Amino acid sequence: MAEEIKSLIEKIQQDGIKVAEEKAKEIEDQAKKEADLILKNSRVESESLISEAKDNLAKMEQSQKALLAQAGRDLLLTLKKEINAMLERLILQEIQGSITPEAMADILGQIIKEQSKLGKEDIIVTLKKEDLNKLEKNFLARLKEEAKKGIVLKPSEEVRAGFLISFDNAKSHYDFSDQALSEYIGTYLKPKLAELLKNALKG
Repeated sequence: MAEEIKSLIEKIQQDGIKVAEEKAKEIEDQAKKEADLILKNSRVESESLISEAKDNLAKMEQSQKALLAQAGRDLLLTLKKEINAMLERLILQEIQGSITPEAMADILGQIIKEQSKLGKEDIIVTLKKEDLNKLEKNFLARLKEEAKKGIVLKPSEEVRAGFLISFDNAKSHYDFSDQALSEYIGTYLKPKLAELLKNALKG
């Protein structure tokens, strides 16, 4: 009887150990499967994150390049505007310094000689008051002699230097004011300046 009990106990122990080993094996296999799945998911997720990071980096680089290009264009436009404005100021200053009453008398003399035969109306010259006074005092008699007709000098607050001249009783006029001459000279010089800037940037 004792032997049977001992044998039974040994069998129970062996069966218990076997069941435990099987259970442990099952748990181990399950754990391995879960670990493999976690590892696989982690790899996929990390690859996705790396790909997304690369895309974001490429977009950022592209955006930075676009911003730098735009900033460069804006800087060039601002520079061009500043240089053109400086050129306009220099031209205007030069013209205002050059158109003295003496110079105006010479220019008017030439214009009057060329144009005075076109009509019988008085010649009307519009200019700023200070220049009018000097021209009237020193040169009007000479100009009238050259014109062989009346010359009317009219003051204007809008003309800062130079003059306007009309041969048809102010229905139309030729503009020799500082502003008009500056615009005319600027129209000629600005394309040349733009070409110089373009060549300078290439170099």
